[in-house]
Amino acid sequence: MSTGPLIVLVGPMGSGKSTVGALLAERLGVPYRDTDADIVAAQGREIADIFVDDGEEHFRELEREAVRTAVAEHTGVLALGGGAVLDSGTRALLSGLPVAYLSMDVEEAVRRVGLNTARPLLAVNPRRQWRELMEARRHLYTEVARAVVATDDKTPDEVAQAVLDALGPKTATPGGEAPDPRQEKK
Repeated sequence: MSTGPLIVLVGPMGSGKSTVGALLAERLGVPYRDTDADIVAAQGREIADIFVDDGEEHFRELEREAVRTAVAEHTGVLALGGGAVLDSGTRALLSGLPVAYLSMDVEEAVRRVGLNTARPLLAVNPRRQWRELMEARRHLYTEVARAVVATDDKTPDEVAQAVLDALGPKTATPGGEAPDPRQEKK
């Protein structure tokens, strides 16, 4: 049996990785983990504060280590921060894993994230900045993903089911085990 996460979620901030990840973990009866939450817990402060106090480069170092640790230790559903795919080492770690890219368009992103100043990369003109981030990241999300799931106009439950449909397991059967999406279909 393969090691590593059962499902990995990537995508931009506000795409629903945390919400959908928790739903997937519940449906599959496995633990859920979020690397952004790991960083906050380890540092004892919010990500926005890390960006302001120490800069983005320091945050990205923390993020690389959090992803490495989680991929090595976690066997459930794992959600990565929006910028985790910027690191080539992280992209290499994700190679061969069941990764779903949760995508959305700019209007949906602005509706979900809005003018949230807790999102340091969207502090000024969130619509323009989100487009710029996506131009830089979309191909990286696609590169690491085995499946792309659009989240626009879908409920978290619908997105979770779309991820399961795309990656293999339909649902865990009572008293049984869900198929392992880490195993390639023949």
